[in-house]
Amino acid sequence: MSNLIKPRTLKGFRDYLPNAMIAREQLIETAQRVYRSYGFSPIDTPALEYTEILLGKGSDETDKQLYRFTDHGDRDVALRFDLTIPLARFAAQYSQELGTPFKRYHIGKVWRGENTQKGRYREFIQCDFDTIGTLANAADVETLFVINDLMEQIGFERFNIRINNRLVLNGLLEKVGLTDKSVGVLRSLDKLPKIGRDKVIAEMVEFVGTTTEQAASVLDLAELTGEPTEILTSLEEMLAGSEAGQNGVARLRELFDCCAKIGLPEGRVGLDLSIARGLDYYTGTIYETFLGDLPTIGSVCSGGRYDNLAGLFTKQELPGIGASLGLDRLLAAMESMEMVESASTPAEVFIPQFDGAHLGDYLAIARTLRTAGLRVEVFPEAKGIGKQLKYADKKGHKIAVIAGEDEFAQGIWQVKNLQVRGDQADVATTDLAKYLTTLLDE
Repeated sequence: MSNLIKPRTLKGFRDYLPNAMIAREQLIETAQRVYRSYGFSPIDTPALEYTEILLGKGSDETDKQLYRFTDHGDRDVALRFDLTIPLARFAAQYSQELGTPFKRYHIGKVWRGENTQKGRYREFIQCDFDTIGTLANAADVETLFVINDLMEQIGFERFNIRINNRLVLNGLLEKVGLTDKSVGVLRSLDKLPKIGRDKVIAEMVEFVGTTTEQAASVLDLAELTGEPTEILTSLEEMLAGSEAGQNGVARLRELFDCCAKIGLPEGRVGLDLSIARGLDYYTGTIYETFLGDLPTIGSVCSGGRYDNLAGLFTKQELPGIGASLGLDRLLAAMESMEMVESASTPAEVFIPQFDGAHLGDYLAIARTLRTAGLRVEVFPEAKGIGKQLKYADKKGHKIAVIAGEDEFAQGIWQVKNLQVRGDQADVATTDLAKYLTTLLDE
């Protein structure tokens, strides 16, 4: 007798049972619907890229997290760690064919060999959308609107989108003489919510090489609070003489003006100057989205402007702006908030085999209902009706449609609402599809 292999999954990876996968697919379908409503087109790229495409494009940390190996052709390759770097390569490779501006969305798996935590795995799906080939602030504003619509249509009412602009941060660094240390300063600043002001200043002094006064100036800006208009007024004074800083303030002001004009709820969008984003390629507007009921889970939809990224692959100017929905992190949040249904089947309607002699009739009515747009499962065996209904209840079917010899003789079906005890009705075969559709819409 051969030894059995123990079934197990790798640390940091996850199997998805039907109920979790159904919820996952619903999120993906919602994201696709929102992206398409703004005119974003779908693309796909290979999971594997040449390592030189990915290496050095995120941060030192993402370089360490790469799943990198040599394939059978002795090529140095790695699994993509996000969908933005492959997009930059894609845009440079096909820019003449695609034209600009080019609006794309891409939903696919990415891999990072990082420490795991709740809602974060080493293999996960990103749902990205980006606009390539324009510097217009309208694309930055639209990115914010897409994030807002995405969160609303998923079903969240309490969430906050925090905005910053790297031009503002760069303007300050220019004024305090830290332009040549911007990468280190911004990476330290990104840790502010986790380690606090004093430790960030200490890190900037020790590891980045700033003075205490310079680090304090950066933190003074990052910790400005109040209404966006108040903060922007303060910034104009602080950044006087810096062209980059003033440009950043102007773009932020226009963004908040547009938010007011379309009527976004007050407080939905906030100006948070402490957001730096860890990836080195952001150059303008930055976005992070937090759930009002679960702020500790981290940002569930993040992104920003990256005007120089495609320059690694082409001399053509291809500025970009976009964001990514953290699907698995968001799904973990929804599970903890009981926003995920427990059903392990996508079929709302269940047809038991009450009488095995009528198999063809059960299959025929199922086909009719599917043609009407309903999702239907026919039980494969003529077991006791109680056992079949118990199966339907466990799977999460919403409605059972039952017929035996008497019902077939009368041309009716017994419709049993599995969600409401005692709710059932006899419905004529000709009216069944319409009745079920109405019942499910209630």
